[in-house]
Amino acid sequence: MDRALGVGLALGVDLGSSGLRLALLNGQGKLVAERQAAYPGPFEAAASWRDGLVTLVASLEPDLRRRIGAIALDGTSGTLLRCDPNGSPLGDALPYHRACPEQQPACAAMVADGSPAASASGSLVRALALRQGADGPGLLRHQADWLMGWLLGDWRWGEEGNNLKLGWDLVESCWSGTLSSQNWASELPEVVASGTRLGALGACARTLLDLEPGCLVVAGTTDANAAVLAANPQPGEGITVLGTTLVLKQFSPEPISGPGISCHRLGGRWLVGGASNAGGGVLRQFFSDQDLAELSRQINPDRPSGLRLRPLPRPGERFPVDDPGLEPVLGPRPVSDALFLQGLLEGLAAIERAGWQRLRELGAPPIGRVISLGGGARNPQWRLLRQRCLGLPVWNRPNLSAAAGVARLALGALEQEPGARMGTDPLALATPAP
Repeated sequence: MDRALGVGLALGVDLGSSGLRLALLNGQGKLVAERQAAYPGPFEAAASWRDGLVTLVASLEPDLRRRIGAIALDGTSGTLLRCDPNGSPLGDALPYHRACPEQQPACAAMVADGSPAASASGSLVRALALRQGADGPGLLRHQADWLMGWLLGDWRWGEEGNNLKLGWDLVESCWSGTLSSQNWASELPEVVASGTRLGALGACARTLLDLEPGCLVVAGTTDANAAVLAANPQPGEGITVLGTTLVLKQFSPEPISGPGISCHRLGGRWLVGGASNAGGGVLRQFFSDQDLAELSRQINPDRPSGLRLRPLPRPGERFPVDDPGLEPVLGPRPVSDALFLQGLLEGLAAIERAGWQRLRELGAPPIGRVISLGGGARNPQWRLLRQRCLGLPVWNRPNLSAAAGVARLALGALEQEPGARMGTDPLALATPAP
């Protein structure tokens, strides 16, 4: 790769709940370009993921596209698709928030105790639901893994973090319990670590994206893990992603497990956490972005609303409690819209507090500070409400994107041998939060 000609930019793409975001880094890890766009079609349609990626990359200037040396993706953990062996979708994906409690007993019997795949909100229940009435061979692929397969023209691979909820055992590096002996085990991916170089772009993707031959495809990670890469947390710091959903992450000296708990390996360390179904998505059920900004300015964070709301967007919760039947509590609604918004924000803060407590109960170390990422980190009143509720300092860092985090994986892999695990700690490439 000829650095003298400026080749070697790293492209990261975040497939979020509400849209796509792109970040382009140079060889020093500095941001060169950033773009974002809505999905052109339904979130559940794989064609929408692919077409959104094509449109987003096309928005880059041609001279930047010529210099892209590697690409990595992150996606919503748990959004699962069934496709044929050539990657053609066999229907829509089941999104991450879709619980399938009727499949949970069968899943629990297949995997080891404590596996996140045993949950009614894990990927394994969605896999069984997708396979009901299945006719002919197929593949089960998460959102980022399916699009990674499209980039390669080869759908055999799956990244380890995206497949924990499907039953991948990160400690033993194998499928949990009896999964590998199921009569449909051939539908599971060959699992690789984040940062693994998988090969060059396939001909179809290279043509549609208008990228150079030899551009590397690198195994990415989940959207929440990518956000951690961008934030570079220090010892004693926790990460809260305030996006469509509320996600908590922290490093732990040992892995932990439990219903609704995720446990990943990132940069040689254990990253533990959980994702609630609640988050900024429920706020948009009631308010526009302009309303949120104007009403937030009317909130006095030092005066509690007195409301006790549970701001779930629909029945069902994953974390801090794993309960597919948990009902939202969105009323009674006061006359004041500002007071109602404050109650919703306080309810989200209470879920966050319970989440950190749950992680501590399971063995995660205590945290002394929270770094906030995502769109909700732009709201100063919410920061003060959360700081009071958590009893911890809260720092807002809204400009640290998951796309930039996953781009760091691509950047770190540019110097690696094909098929090798990533040799450079991606966190060493990140710029510490000020």
